Amino acid sequence: MTDATFARFRGKVALISGAGAGICRASAVIIAAEGGNVVAVDINQEALEGLLQSLNAMSEGEHSIYCADALEQAEVDAVVADVIDRYGRIDILINGVGGSTIIANSAATADELTMEEWQQVLDFNLSGTFLFCHAVIPHMTRQGGGKIVNFASIAGRGKSASSSSAYAAAKGGIIAFTTKLALEVGPSGINVNAIAPSATLTERIRRHWEGRPAELRERAVTGTPLGRLAEPIDQANVVCFLASSHADFVTGVTIDVTGGA
Repeated sequence: MTDATFARFRGKVALISGAGAGICRASAVIIAAEGGNVVAVDINQEALEGLLQSLNAMSEGEHSIYCADALEQAEVDAVVADVIDRYGRIDILINGVGGSTIIANSAATADELTMEEWQQVLDFNLSGTFLFCHAVIPHMTRQGGGKIVNFASIAGRGKSASSSSAYAAAKGGIIAFTTKLALEVGPSGINVNAIAPSATLTERIRRHWEGRPAELRERAVTGTPLGRLAEPIDQANVVCFLASSHADFVTGVTIDVTGGA
């Protein structure tokens, strides 16, 4: 997957929320393979333990896991405080909690959404990102810099017919938050960027994808110039670019990772 001699993250501490699966798990593997210390946060203890076993088997970094809810401020603050006690710093924050399938009909139109569903989608996609940024930024400021990577979506550009308006609003919020936060913390040497993926075949999305009619799947593939849907590694490669020193002069940017769609 990666060249073991290519150590962009040697000695770095990377805190990754939503690390148990999908794009964040793939990002954790890359960072560990390239010399980083991965701090994985998720609500799925079993997934975290499996990830930790894989990371320890493939690298010599000091990795750790935390079963915690990114939407609960007390839990987020406790994780960050413990990571600082253990490692002394946080060099990279990857905010991966979010998604469209938190509600039953992930493609609900505005008139179909209930107020409860609207709030649920906004909270799931915005609050965890804010809470981890809120907790981590003071430490990055103190240490003189860091990298933050947020997860938006092409839906946040208003370009996804298969996503709800609540999800579009939430991910549009991530794009705006990323731009504004970059202005706030740039003088402290902190880079803040985001990716905006198209449909990506994570474990969760693959289940929905395989349940779609064949003609809809074919239409999605043929509508992508590169002729396929993204895999988690496609997104993780861009995440890790933004988290690395290769992106030292990149901030406030949301990169569309869509295969040209």
